[in-house]
Amino acid sequence: MAAYLIANIDVSDPAGFAEYRQKVEPVIAKFGGRYLVRGGEQRRLEGNLALHRLVILEFPSLDAAQRFYDSAEYQPLLKLRAASTKSDVVLVPGYSP
Repeated sequence: MAAYLIANIDVSDPAGFAEYRQKVEPVIAKFGGRYLVRGGEQRRLEGNLALHRLVILEFPSLDAAQRFYDSAEYQPLLKLRAASTKSDVVLVPGYSP
């Protein structure tokens, strides 16, 4: 079943984050992931959730998403993202009736 990495990213260092964005895409693909949402316009319909830059990645499974996040390839990129942003990140399973 598909799984999703959802990140709410508040960028504090645009240059550092630009480097992260450039380097992370091939690592995401290596673990079977793909972007579904990568920032862009947001239209608030209800509530007061403080969203900044919303990113949603789809992976083939929770295990694949966790392997991506824990991978040796991602760890230096995670440090780069952490140094250039304040982020909230979650992994969630997809829905299967």
